[in-house]
Amino acid sequence: MFTGIVEAVGTVREVQDLASTRRFVIEADGIAPELTLGDSVAVDGACLTVVELAADAFSVDVIGTTLARTIAGTYAEGAAVNLERAMKLEGRIDGHLVQGHIDGIGQLVRCIMEGEFWLMDVRLPADVADLTVERGSVAINGVSLTVASDLGDGVFRIGVIPYTHEHTNLGRLEDGAGVNVEGDLIGKYVGKVLAERAGS
Repeated sequence: MFTGIVEAVGTVREVQDLASTRRFVIEADGIAPELTLGDSVAVDGACLTVVELAADAFSVDVIGTTLARTIAGTYAEGAAVNLERAMKLEGRIDGHLVQGHIDGIGQLVRCIMEGEFWLMDVRLPADVADLTVERGSVAINGVSLTVASDLGDGVFRIGVIPYTHEHTNLGRLEDGAGVNVEGDLIGKYVGKVLAERAGS
């Protein structure tokens, strides 16, 4: 479980195609020394397992379904990725409850500066859009964000403060870029219960 508060922005140092998986070596000198083998790390919001460690980097293996369902399939050497270690149960939840289970790939429609902050219009996958509400939560590339408004056609506007824009990879995205999206956990369960009740 994660909170959507990014701890560091790492860099994909190496991409290795193995027999049935793809291994990413991620340079992250800020958090690598604190990791152990088997730890869970959210990489752009996707929960992955540390399989190798170095002094300033760690490696994760990604299987085909994750490569297809997330933007990990597009990673190349030099890509910037948001990183968050799994939360401790005794800690504060500064963002919102994030599982690290990506629901699908969304698209940044446009990002515009509005005074001192940025407005990001993001097209969400249909199943996530159906459960997303204004002033609700959504995780974009693992960043906990609040939905400002529903623009229709599956596009939602999100306000991004300067700190988040600077300290995550959101500030490096170009219009049209794909993003990992995880919908609100509570919304998913409420939606499932209501759907089952309607069906019965």
